[in-house]
Amino acid sequence: MNAQLQPTGSAYFIARETERPETHTLSVLVDNEPGVLARVIGLFSGRGYNIESLTVSETEHEKHLSRITVVTRGTPHVLEQIKHQLERIVPVHRVVDLSVRAGELGQDKPLARELALIKVAGTGDERVEALRLAEAFRAKVIDANTEHFIFEITGAVTKIEQFIAIMKPLGLVEVCRTGVAAMNRGPQGM
Repeated sequence: MNAQLQPTGSAYFIARETERPETHTLSVLVDNEPGVLARVIGLFSGRGYNIESLTVSETEHEKHLSRITVVTRGTPHVLEQIKHQLERIVPVHRVVDLSVRAGELGQDKPLARELALIKVAGTGDERVEALRLAEAFRAKVIDANTEHFIFEITGAVTKIEQFIAIMKPLGLVEVCRTGVAAMNRGPQGM
């Protein structure tokens, strides 16, 4: 067999030449029990795919179910394979590609938001400018003294990234982000 045509050991690296990587948001409903999150993220790392954002929380207390929201990037074929493999993990109840579902509903993308805490240190004009820009971005001051502010900002990922970028020259010290929480518009659930 030609060395260039030898299998790599994984079908994930055989992508159709016409397919380009896309960013998708997956929502996974799982039992809230030890080890489930490790199994879900292990599926991604075991195949060499990066998780751009990951959030998880118990959403149905009576049923002890958690919702994992994963933002990842891959070709449509690979993302479909990941979805099918996630569905085979025993404590997984449902997997929905919110990006695909948004398209089916005639929407550009799912509704997604993130929360960030951003610490900015500075004095004088830089301090005044940081406060003015925070107000324009609707960021709340949740801690302040004469040397720093800690802002809380919620919004689309692009809004958070823009706010961080404009705070860098004004004395950005630290950033803590929650990751994306997402769902589709409309009356139906996941």
